[in-house]
Amino acid sequence: MLKVRIIPTLLWSGFGLVKGTQFDPWRPVGPVVPAIEVYTKRDVDELMILDVDQSKEGTTEPDLFSITDFVRSCNVPLTYGGGIASVEDAINVIQAGADKILLNTHQYLNKKLISELALRLGSQAVVAGIDARRLNETTHVTYSHCGTIEQDVSPTEAAKIAESEGAGEIVITSIDRDGTLEGYDLELISKITDTVRVPVIASGGAKDANCFVEAVQKSRASAVAAGALFHFTELTPDDARTAMRDAGIPVRQVLHSG
Repeated sequence: MLKVRIIPTLLWSGFGLVKGTQFDPWRPVGPVVPAIEVYTKRDVDELMILDVDQSKEGTTEPDLFSITDFVRSCNVPLTYGGGIASVEDAINVIQAGADKILLNTHQYLNKKLISELALRLGSQAVVAGIDARRLNETTHVTYSHCGTIEQDVSPTEAAKIAESEGAGEIVITSIDRDGTLEGYDLELISKITDTVRVPVIASGGAKDANCFVEAVQKSRASAVAAGALFHFTELTPDDARTAMRDAGIPVRQVLHSG
């Protein structure tokens, strides 16, 4: 089994980080670069930076100046999402220093975008983001535009399409759990891992270290992402790594100096 990755998620709006609950409202919580520097020092496996303004509106190009600035402070793999509407946008983001690009809204607006990017950049650089709300006890509904527009495909159908078009991995986010610290929607994650063979990243609602263990052992996630848990509680990525290691889950060994 490949080592399970721990991925802090940074939500970016305008000039700083923001905190939301169920994708709304967004309130400012601080600058981006110091947060990147903190996570870099804590030896996280990867970082995700999502421009929530672009994710909702998608009317302008990615802010390459800011992305370049973020990359200078980051020495771990960085995934950027928000406003990537074309192959040119994606190439510009990669040239600015990002290692992967995350598509969400524009994978529905342009059905061929994932395959075009996979062909040009390689599947390993293309991540498909799928956001879903629970409709009832058994059904989830897919949303785009930062959770504001319902799509006519189920989360599992969206994941299947993304995989077939060449996405190298999938981030599945529960809108209902986002920012609530109530725990992952394990059923939603399991629906995706049962559907695709590419790695699946669990996102939305992590409340403690045991949530990461459950996402891997019960829902077969290949990576775990969290925002509010790492930003606003005392739990650190290293605590998450220790909990998973103690549960027998393979994680990257980090040697702390000092």
